Order: sequence, then structure tokens, then C-alpha cells
Amino acid sequence: MSSGAEQVERMRVAWVDTDAGGRIHFSNAFRWAEVAETSLMRRVGMLDGWGDFPRKHVEAEFHQVLRFDDEFEVRLHVERVGTTSITYAWTIERGGEVCVTGRHTVVNVDGDGRPTPIRDEIRTALSG
Repeated sequence: MSSGAEQVERMRVAWVDTDAGGRIHFSNAFRWAEVAETSLMRRVGMLDGWGDFPRKHVEAEFHQVLRFDDEFEVRLHVERVGTTSITYAWTIERGGEVCVTGRHTVVNVDGDGRPTPIRDEIRTALSG
């Protein structure tokens, strides 16, 4: 499944993550994917001033309902490293059952917000 570095985060649906029906609010899937992304970035040293990576594209498909107090895992991996961008693919699973699949792309930008090439150190760190 993974073509690059991977990060797994184990979490639990909190009350604040749910809507009035007790199901997760859709926006939390992106927040949880970002938690895994940040952990991966920390692990490979990308939080040490190696760049600025705002989102360019995000998508998710919801397959199964997650509810308050469900335990789940976010599995995020590097799908592609381009010249200026990184694409992450991720799943949110409960007990081995896929509940959400998603993907997001970030772009390395300079101080003026213009795309800039990703450093070789980052490419190496994200290769697996």
C-alpha cells in the first residue's frame, strides 16, 4: 500500500468530535489526518525549519459511521513526492474496517507563498 514513509496514530472519538446525532463531524477526518501528518513530519525532521507546506487539495470518502468513544487508527503514508508537492494518502479504520479514505496534497512554498522545490533531505526522509 505505501510507496513512502508511513505513520499510524491510534485515537478515540471524543464528544467534541461528534454532531447532534452522535456521529463524527466530517471535518474531523481531516484534523485526524493532519495529526498523523504532523507526527510523520516530526519523526523525519521536517518541523525543523525545512519548509512551509500549506494544503493545495484535500478529499475524503466516508464508508462507515464513526461514533462517540469509538477507537480508531489513522494510517497515513506518502503517496508521491513531486518537484514542489507531497501527496499523502490515508485511511481511518475501526477494528480493521475502513471508515474513511482520504488524500491531501501540500506544496512547499517560499516566504512569498510561491512554490519552491522540495529539498533533497526531505525526499530522502519521505522515501520510506
